[in-house]
Amino acid sequence: MNFSTKDKLTEKDIQKGLKFVIKDGLATQAMITLISGVFLVAFALQMGASNIIIGLLAAIPPLSQLIQIPAVYLIEKFRVRKAICVYTTAMSRFFWLFIALIPFLFSSSFGLIILLIALFMNTIFAAISNCSWNSWMRDLIPERQLGSFFSKRMSLALLTGIILSLSAALFIDLWKKHFDAIYGYSILFLLAFLAGVIGVYFISKIPEPRMIGNENGKFISMLSQPFKDFNFKNLLIFSGSWNFAINLAAPFFTVYMLKMLQLDISLIIALSILSQITNLTFLRIWGKISDNHSNKSVLSVSSPLFLLCILAWTFTTMPEKHMLTIPLLIAIHFFMGISLAGVSLASRNISLKLAPRQQATPYLAAHSIINSLAAGIAPIIGGSLADYLVGRELDWKIIYKGPDGGFDFPILSFQQWDFFFFFAFIIGLYSLHRLAMIKEEGEMWKRGW
Repeated sequence: MNFSTKDKLTEKDIQKGLKFVIKDGLATQAMITLISGVFLVAFALQMGASNIIIGLLAAIPPLSQLIQIPAVYLIEKFRVRKAICVYTTAMSRFFWLFIALIPFLFSSSFGLIILLIALFMNTIFAAISNCSWNSWMRDLIPERQLGSFFSKRMSLALLTGIILSLSAALFIDLWKKHFDAIYGYSILFLLAFLAGVIGVYFISKIPEPRMIGNENGKFISMLSQPFKDFNFKNLLIFSGSWNFAINLAAPFFTVYMLKMLQLDISLIIALSILSQITNLTFLRIWGKISDNHSNKSVLSVSSPLFLLCILAWTFTTMPEKHMLTIPLLIAIHFFMGISLAGVSLASRNISLKLAPRQQATPYLAAHSIINSLAAGIAPIIGGSLADYLVGRELDWKIIYKGPDGGFDFPILSFQQWDFFFFFAFIIGLYSLHRLAMIKEEGEMWKRGW
């Protein structure tokens, strides 16, 4: 396995590397699809997981990103991003094999503890891998191609995810008719592990340009620099508040549909696929806008749309399922796909664009750490709120009474989950205020829009 670096990559080297980045994207998406929130949450629920456990499952991956602080030191000291990325990615993905074996080796109660530990170890190594990967990609991918390249990579990955998620859902529904469902999820996790191993091979084939920058800079000073950069600090505040808002609600969408709305997992996956299809359709569009104007322009449109989708979840029950529940869920997933395509693409690209090339590792690590803290704390709070708000309800109705009778017309009905969907919407509005303060070259209004 070749871990050598080059002072300058040729155009041929770059194009070869980009092809392997695409291939890794497909393998990694296959893995992520098979261990996605829907399947992992359903797996945990099969073992009797509470709302707090579900919150922890959502919180562990982002909170583990705090390991990026020592990871920055590791990368800056040894300056071999490819070697670090390959080895830590391989170690991270090994734990999905261990998770797949949980139902065969442990009881349900002890299995939940093992699941949390294994997921924690998986995400620790993945965080180190991501830190080296982000810095590596910042130097590999030409800045002028960021939007178009990542939109292409994400589009192909999403197409893979759509096909696999539908296949996996049909497999689980068929499996449950004849066998214990929990073992069906184990098979999915085993296949995810195999896809992850293939992804490691593709990563090992990507060339690495030599790191540039001050190799003798003080570590503490290097870590603090992103927080002294006024413009980048605005990005950190926006990203942190945005991720807190989104992760207060999003990890519980699946639980809400399974428990509150009593939907079959095949229908939940079908809604997820609808979201992925619209995501796939709009990625290229957002990518062109990003390259031609700015990432901030994309975020200014896609972020408010995503917040409206979160708010719309509160109307799926009034206070129970109603005739418009399914049509509303379809509309929510349709527009969530459109908006999430823009948010995911632009938030990645704007951090890459605003990070100085010579200091990419600490800047991108700071961005990831802030996002991770917010995304990790939010679902723990959400899980606690979900339990606290059981039995609490806020109704707003129009009541008419006449001599021959009357009627009630519900305008608003909040109960349990609805409260923090609404809280997420309010916090998200604050993050949009912070977005307006970010300066990025190529903003729409600077081009006469």
